[in-house]
Amino acid sequence: MDTAELVARRDRIFGAGAALFYDEPIHIVRGEGVHLFDADGKRYVDMYNNVPCVGHAHPHVVEAMARQAATLNVHSRYLHEGVLEYAERLVAKHDDALDRIVFTCTGSEANEVALLMARAFTGGRGILCSNRAYHGNTAEVGKLTRADDRHRPEIRSIPYPQMYRPLKEGASEAELCDLYLAEVQAAIEGFAEDGVPFAGMLVCSILANEGLPDIPRGFMPRAAELVRAAGGVFIADEVQAGFCRVGKFWGYEETEFVPDIATLGKPMGNGLPLAGAVARAELMDAFRRTSYFNTFASSPLQAATGMAVLDVIESEGLMENAATIGARLRAGLERLDHPAIGDIRGHGLFLGIEWVSDRENKTPDRDGARVAANLLKDRGFLLSNAGSKGNTLKIRPPLVLSAGDADAFLAAFEEVLQALS
Repeated sequence: MDTAELVARRDRIFGAGAALFYDEPIHIVRGEGVHLFDADGKRYVDMYNNVPCVGHAHPHVVEAMARQAATLNVHSRYLHEGVLEYAERLVAKHDDALDRIVFTCTGSEANEVALLMARAFTGGRGILCSNRAYHGNTAEVGKLTRADDRHRPEIRSIPYPQMYRPLKEGASEAELCDLYLAEVQAAIEGFAEDGVPFAGMLVCSILANEGLPDIPRGFMPRAAELVRAAGGVFIADEVQAGFCRVGKFWGYEETEFVPDIATLGKPMGNGLPLAGAVARAELMDAFRRTSYFNTFASSPLQAATGMAVLDVIESEGLMENAATIGARLRAGLERLDHPAIGDIRGHGLFLGIEWVSDRENKTPDRDGARVAANLLKDRGFLLSNAGSKGNTLKIRPPLVLSAGDADAFLAAFEEVLQALS
């Protein structure tokens, strides 16, 4: 069956408009490590998918999944030592202040749990986020998506902190930090003026969906202080930032703060639905009074898979690889000069290239970014355009990306720049 027939079949069963990458979608049938293969046998380097963080179809993870599925898989209302061992091992990866965990199946649900937890602990309702946030698809968490585009009494947003398109041109980094913190304080005071008790703030540790901006140094820890001073809880969304993506185990380590709650997801099960939230003990105690239950979370299968992912991260040195290969990629990108490249930023193996039509005026070029992504696909490298303006090329490969594949991507990217010139 050719691609057009598959698309038509897909539209019939899913409904027309279900999202697909690329002007000419690709039919992927197999994955191995950082590589994906289409139905015609063409090999692609996956520069986008952080879900298979230790590589597509990693043998150790596959074996652990198969062994546990062939032995036992039940819900969480039975005792199971493997679930407890995984929980203890994962919590030990976090700051000592975060010593409790609840498992979920998706990052959206983990963020929903975090909101429930913050509201149960504080008794408040008001949640603060960035103006170009995305934290998931549930009804409550979905209210935070582009929150400044609609009025919701219990949700307020601030302009996301950044250096590239700052609140005030010409301001120093320290001045910008103060300006963005003033926005946090004003939003907190706005809740009080409206009679909405404050519950907390939810942000991605590296502002991934906003486009990986360079955040003024000191913003995150000082924002957390403001939130706590107002009686709120500071929540770090680690669904994209966590599990060594940034060259450290957690994104909050890179942006130098300790949250009260950290939410986890995407790469946690290397493709198996597995997510969760870690928190301080007193917050978890408050949350447990809500009688939360998930049929499929805290399962032996999830635990065995999550444990195998941690095994691979540690045994293959993937945190170090993310830092080393990420630095190599960034240095290679920074050597390239093209008028469409407005900015290069990011952390570890999570980089963003801001695509512009006018470098001096920083004019976003979403269509140009899409064209570049399609040209890279034609050369065997898969990524996509995202960010607050849809013009940031997102580079987020599995953590097993090699130096050879990184160099091949840089060569292909240079070819694309030359073609566009």
